[in-house]
Amino acid sequence: MPMAILFALAAAALYGASDFLGGLLSRRAHYGLVGLIGQCAAAAGGLTAALAVGTHATPSAIAWGMAAGIGGAIGTLALYRGLSRGQMNVAGPLSAVGAAGLPIPVDLLSGHEFTPLALLGLGLAIPGIWLVSTQSGGQGSGGVGPGLLAGLGFAALFICLDRAGDEAGLWPVAASQLSAVVVLAAALAVFALAGRRSGADNVFTRRPPWAALWTGVLGVGATLLYFLATSQGTLSVSAVITSLYPAFTVALAAVVLRERTNLVHAVGLLLCAVSVGAFAAG
Repeated sequence: MPMAILFALAAAALYGASDFLGGLLSRRAHYGLVGLIGQCAAAAGGLTAALAVGTHATPSAIAWGMAAGIGGAIGTLALYRGLSRGQMNVAGPLSAVGAAGLPIPVDLLSGHEFTPLALLGLGLAIPGIWLVSTQSGGQGSGGVGPGLLAGLGFAALFICLDRAGDEAGLWPVAASQLSAVVVLAAALAVFALAGRRSGADNVFTRRPPWAALWTGVLGVGATLLYFLATSQGTLSVSAVITSLYPAFTVALAAVVLRERTNLVHAVGLLLCAVSVGAFAAG
C-alpha cells in the first residue's frame, strides 16, 4: 500500500501541473484545441511506454482502456471549458470530488472492506479536496454543469483503468490515450463547424498553443503513475489520493502567479495532508 500511495501522490502532482498549464492556455486559446494538442502528446507517450514494456495486449484490457480514454476526454473538455470561462471555483471542486467519490461505492460493491484509518482518510479527503480547489469570486454558478460532467469523466477514467488490470502491461493506458484523441478531435471538429455557422471565430484560424504539448506529457505521466498505483493498492484509495491534484494546482498558482493562499485553502491543504497520513498508516 505505501507504494500505491506514493504513485498516486506523484500522479496527483502531475495532474495538478497539467491542469494549471491547461487552465492558463485555455484562457488564450480554445479549450478544445488545447485539449487535443495535449492529448496527441499524451497518446504518443502512452504508445511509446506500452511498446517499451512489450507485454501482450488482451482485447478486454484494450476495451477497458478505450472506455477510460473516452471518460478522460469528456472530463478534460468539461474542465477546460470551466477553466476557460473563469468558473474554476465550482467546476474544479466538483470535478475533483466526483473523481474521488464515485470510485468508492464501486469498491464497496466489489466487496472491498476499509480499515478505520482508511475510512478516516476518505472522510477527510473529500472535504479537503473541495476546500483546496474552491476559489472566491468568479462566475461560479455556470460551472456546475462542466464540473459534474468532468467529475463523471475522470471517475470513469479511474474506474475503467482499474478494471483493465495489469496483466496487459501498459496497453490499457495507451488505448485510453489514443481513444481520447479521437473523441477530442471529433469534439473540436464540431466546435469549428458550429463556429463557422454562427459566424464566430474559427478555432483553426488561431495560432496553435503548442505549449499544450506539455499538458499531454504531464497528463500521460500522471495516468501511468495512477495505473501503477491501482496495481499496488485499491481503486478507492488510489483514486482519492490522485484526486488531490487541486492542491498542487493551488500550490503552483501561489508560486508562479503569486496567488495568496487563503484560510479556506489552508484548511483544505491540512485535511488533504492528514488524509494521506491516515491512508499511509492504515
